[in-house]
Amino acid sequence: MFEWTYQAQLYLALAAGIYCIVLGLLGRVPSWWSVGAVAIVEGFLLVQLAVTIALVATGHQAKGDTVEFFGYIITALIVPPAAVAWSIVDRTRWSTVVLGVAGLTIAIMLVRMWQIWSGLRWGTN
Repeated sequence: MFEWTYQAQLYLALAAGIYCIVLGLLGRVPSWWSVGAVAIVEGFLLVQLAVTIALVATGHQAKGDTVEFFGYIITALIVPPAAVAWSIVDRTRWSTVVLGVAGLTIAIMLVRMWQIWSGLRWGTN
């Protein structure tokens, strides 16, 4: 996991999450814009998965537990499609908020994935 891809994904997921939450709180139902924002986050997660598989195949390892890292990324890949499915079934403004929460969930999971991959722990020496 490269730091610049991590940072780009983190800011994208935060932006998509905040964007969708604001739209939902303003009363907007899910649209191509809100679903598209979450779909872009999913696309970047797929790229991250491919890059990480290539890194592990060439001998790189996470400083933490590599299996735990892959558990996080696979779980993160499930969150956006689940939120989109919710927004298709329940066409209310709260579905747009759910899309935003999915984006923020991905951002939190990316921070944890970065901690596992790099071995960094905040608050410890």
